[in-house]
Amino acid sequence: MSKRPEDASRQPESLATFAAASRSTDKVSPNGGLDVTDDTAPIPGDLAAQHDAATKVLREGVMGTDQGAMEAIDALPDRTRSADKT
Repeated sequence: MSKRPEDASRQPESLATFAAASRSTDKVSPNGGLDVTDDTAPIPGDLAAQHDAATKVLREGVMGTDQGAMEAIDALPDRTRSADKT
């Protein structure tokens, strides 16, 4: 059995960060600081179409044959946010 160096299993920077956070007296909002804004609100989409596309992608991966995944993906709306939105 090989022995690992003791320092290889430690992560001092994360331990120091955790220690500092545990000593902090800052207040956190009741919902844990997760506030929805216009920039972070969910982007609406067609869940059934997303499930259909995901199913086709997985089937293609398992079966190795064309199941129409690319067409299903292309039919989905672009749900990415623009970088210049303010």
